[in-house]
Amino acid sequence: MTSDFGPDRVERAASALRAEFGADPDALIVLGSGLADLVDSVQDPTVVDFGDVLGYPKPSVAGHSGRYVFGRLGGKNTLVQVGRFHAYEGHSTDVVVAPVRIAAVLGVGTMIVTNATGGLHGGLPPGTVVLLDDHMNLMSRSPLAGPVHGAEGRFPDMSRSFDSELQALALGAAQKNGIELRRGVYAGVLGPNYETPAEVRMLASMGADVVGMSTVPEVITARALGMRVLGFSVVTNPAAGLGSGDNTLTHHEVLEMGKGAASRLGTIVQGVLHGLE
Repeated sequence: MTSDFGPDRVERAASALRAEFGADPDALIVLGSGLADLVDSVQDPTVVDFGDVLGYPKPSVAGHSGRYVFGRLGGKNTLVQVGRFHAYEGHSTDVVVAPVRIAAVLGVGTMIVTNATGGLHGGLPPGTVVLLDDHMNLMSRSPLAGPVHGAEGRFPDMSRSFDSELQALALGAAQKNGIELRRGVYAGVLGPNYETPAEVRMLASMGADVVGMSTVPEVITARALGMRVLGFSVVTNPAAGLGSGDNTLTHHEVLEMGKGAASRLGTIVQGVLHGLE
């Protein structure tokens, strides 16, 4: 597995992407499991596989194809990251958050991060789109641990992980298009196993609404770099112990439900991009 992705390599990767795209992006969109259909709306796309960016590893998880798509979306130059890296794949945190650091070097000031999640209570059935208000880092480590990386601050303020002005744009886009948009707190766990029913009850009692295995390292890194962040979860399944009968959770279920909600999420995201200054 690739583990060395320090500041020099980040700079070289950014330079390679800039040469491919011919322009700098205004925003980065990170697509989670089953949400890749949003790239179909990108105009004049330029596609770069992760493996072509100085040896990026290829994601090993179904639903994460591992490529960049750059073009016009919502009237803005947008870099769409189709797939992400996870710590549970065996990657170092530097690899997991390398795309965020590269985007910062490219001048990106806004990151929209999406994910597929399990709903932690009955009020969030599968198919629900959730606007994230906050997160819990339950992955046992911060991506900022170790030497200070590039322009990142040592002690970034995380009292407002997600930008209120971007949230207002998202709520407005949802209302305009008649899309229900719930709000909630994301619990980020390491994985790759799904949670036990006891763990689900614990997370809910702690104030979490959805649970997943990504997103938190990217948000922390983006905030350390001064980016504005907007986050969405798509509830793809009830968390363990909340479903009916003896049904077990599968990744295939996650992918299929994510595809079903992708068009609604895409409409909201494009509305946000249109509203950016």
